[in-house]
Amino acid sequence: MNKRISSPLDISSPSPFAPQTFDDPVEAVDALTELYERNTHFLVESFATLAKGAPITSRYRAFYPQVSIETTSYGHIDTRLSYGHVTAPGIYTTTITRPQLFRHYLKQQLGLLMRNHNVPVVVSESTTPIPLHFAFGEGAHVEASAAAFMDIPMRDLFDTPDLNTTDDEIANGEYIPPPGEPSPLAAFTAQRIDYSLARLAHYTATGAQHFQNFVLFTNYQFYIDEFCIWARKLMAEGGDGYTAFVEPGNVITHAGSNQPETDVTLSRLPQMPAYHLKKKGHAGITMINIGVGPSNAKTITDHVAVLRPHAWLMLGHCAGLRNSQRLGDYVLAHAYMREDHVLDDDLPVWVPIPALAEVQVALEGAVAEITGYEGFELKRIMRTGTVGTIDNRNWELRDQRGPVKRLSQARAIALDMESATIAANGFRFRVPYGTLLCVSDKPLHGELKLPGMATAFYRTQVNQHLQIGIRAIQKLAAMPPEALHSRKLRSFFETAFQ
Repeated sequence: MNKRISSPLDISSPSPFAPQTFDDPVEAVDALTELYERNTHFLVESFATLAKGAPITSRYRAFYPQVSIETTSYGHIDTRLSYGHVTAPGIYTTTITRPQLFRHYLKQQLGLLMRNHNVPVVVSESTTPIPLHFAFGEGAHVEASAAAFMDIPMRDLFDTPDLNTTDDEIANGEYIPPPGEPSPLAAFTAQRIDYSLARLAHYTATGAQHFQNFVLFTNYQFYIDEFCIWARKLMAEGGDGYTAFVEPGNVITHAGSNQPETDVTLSRLPQMPAYHLKKKGHAGITMINIGVGPSNAKTITDHVAVLRPHAWLMLGHCAGLRNSQRLGDYVLAHAYMREDHVLDDDLPVWVPIPALAEVQVALEGAVAEITGYEGFELKRIMRTGTVGTIDNRNWELRDQRGPVKRLSQARAIALDMESATIAANGFRFRVPYGTLLCVSDKPLHGELKLPGMATAFYRTQVNQHLQIGIRAIQKLAAMPPEALHSRKLRSFFETAFQ
């Protein structure tokens, strides 16, 4: 049977949704959830009906919900806050996706706006269609139904992701609202968030609902192995405040158990496997092995950023550049020399990436507590300075005079391939960031890792380094969010959402 369409189809949509005004953030989020569930259910059910052979009589479309506020005053609110307010009168709005996933976050953000400006919020339907792909959400399996649409392009019947409007203009500070249009409330639109949620599931093999607000990135599987040993032991002993440990494939071990609830394991790990030690309110720790290189570092942070974490830290190995450093010494980055190039179009290299005092203090304090060194003695095992990030792993094989001269002029003390990228994307996306590296070789001084040396180094140093990172995360998690999120990450014209 030929199903090709010869004339434009009428558009079938859910019944119009009348805008609703709320003074209670919980009620506003409930309304957003109800509207989103209604509209995505409409798309999924329409697809299922057609897949069963129903005649094609219309095109199907449903819209994302949106939330808006309007202010009329230039009055200042608490100027200590880095988010939760707008800076000028006007109408501000953002589209919303997966409100159940972001429920805690949305309640907090809307509550701050209501309190700081003494205004209600309006929940309504936007004019942005929900792509069918994103309506299904994670874990949906539709391959068996695809045959029903072989004779007609899916785009003739449903909206699909539009990459022309899925971008980072708002986060990059490049978006200018058209005359008469509202200003953005959030750095990411609903479709941009949905795009990243799908990518996260693909790259990490874990669902977005498991990600926590404090993230550790590493470039070695050794750190992941130690994290898993520690997390499983914690679960077996009752959790100590953590509720579950989630591994790739969404394999869950609950607190009080010494084994996962299912024995299903992945036949192979994804590109950047993620592990989640969960706490109530997403207050736990997510750890991701991003592998090697700035491209991976940018890719994963581009997507994790839409979850609006409270902080992310880089724990990994680096080349020590000073003769006074020893293998196993720590490097606390307080500046970054960016030769990774992957963010040049989004964040020019002339933009300084500052160290964040809150994160630096937590990292230094964690090193002192775990190693037992304090004050001036801490300098025996840790050096603070500039970390250079490069995109050529084999830079030593080229003429070294150029790179070495630049590193020396920058006062660099270490070189890696991820840290500056992660810090720069933290700066770009307003996510507090920090870097603590461990010197694993000194190529400028002839100290390269030999097989036996490497094994001994990893055995003795990785666990301590990981425990320092965990202790730093715990210190940051103990801080009020409004104290952790620094105003130095906010630009002249900022969105109100964290």
